Amino acid sequence: MISGTTSFQVGNVFASAEEVLPHISKLSGIVIVDIKLPGMNGAKLVSHICEFNKEVQCIICSMYDDDEFIFSALKNGALGYLLKDSSGEQILAALEGLKSGGSPMSPYIARRVIASFQQRQEKKVTELLSDREQEVLQHLSTGLIYKEIGEKLYISHETVKQHIKHIYQKLHVQNKIEALNKLRSN
Repeated sequence: MISGTTSFQVGNVFASAEEVLPHISKLSGIVIVDIKLPGMNGAKLVSHICEFNKEVQCIICSMYDDDEFIFSALKNGALGYLLKDSSGEQILAALEGLKSGGSPMSPYIARRVIASFQQRQEKKVTELLSDREQEVLQHLSTGLIYKEIGEKLYISHETVKQHIKHIYQKLHVQNKIEALNKLRSN
């Protein structure tokens, strides 16, 4: 498929990562790597290529769509990740995109990457708050007023107000309802 185009030429084909290692410095352009290779896996190969040859761009083309494989490859320097069920046209378009500075991914892979960022964002809401602020917010969610929260936590009404002010600032919200919505969506 690639050799039948005028935009790209197939330079070398290797059966394993170990076969590629002695040739890393001679590689150029785009290197297409499978994630599951005999011996060293594709993510480690990409890492070696990126470390020793800054001119090469690596893209994964694999049948494996597990998060572990996807994120390992991307963290190790792959600039894109395609699934092998992509059509020839999609693969060629992805290679053109990579050549133009993009980071092409199969739609399913792109969705997994975005979902990962969204999950991490949700986890960070409570990580932004101190333990005391989380306690105050938790009591606020049960309908307690500031005075009652202060009594439960053995702190003054004014201290509760300060904690609430800090919670609003940290969560980038304006009021109790917005803060509680962020807590619930977490």
